[in-house]
Amino acid sequence: MTDHSKTNAMRLLDAAKLPYEARFFDASAALSGVEVAAELGLDPDRVFKTLVTQGKTSEHYVFMIPVACELDLKKAAACAGEKSIAMIKSRELLPLTGYVHGGCSPLGMHKLFATAIDETAALYDTIFFSGGRIGCQIETSPHALEQLVGLRYADLTVV
Repeated sequence: MTDHSKTNAMRLLDAAKLPYEARFFDASAALSGVEVAAELGLDPDRVFKTLVTQGKTSEHYVFMIPVACELDLKKAAACAGEKSIAMIKSRELLPLTGYVHGGCSPLGMHKLFATAIDETAALYDTIFFSGGRIGCQIETSPHALEQLVGLRYADLTVV
């Protein structure tokens, strides 16, 4: 059974009076982002995964890229103004963000981190990303997301 209760991400969108739609799916099987897009009948280029990284300075950064793509760590470091950047370990995700792997939303983390999104997001009126729990995706405009997390657009993926 799918839990349709509000997540922190949805509550933030509601409080800001920003339009969104929550899409729920059966997450009993571990699904990749590409599989989630297929499950919901979505173009994987419009479905973004949320990745949390740490720079050489120990600062944390959030990057959002299409689910079928891979984060280019050199491009991410340049975007963040860091010498280098690395993905955080899975076990660090929950205490740092309040989210589990596969359910990490750019909205509603314990702390607001500098967030960048792949420049391809600007091609779409709406994009999809985790709603803050496994089995939930949020559809909203990149502009709405930008109002809440101050997005920076950049070329972030491996070619």
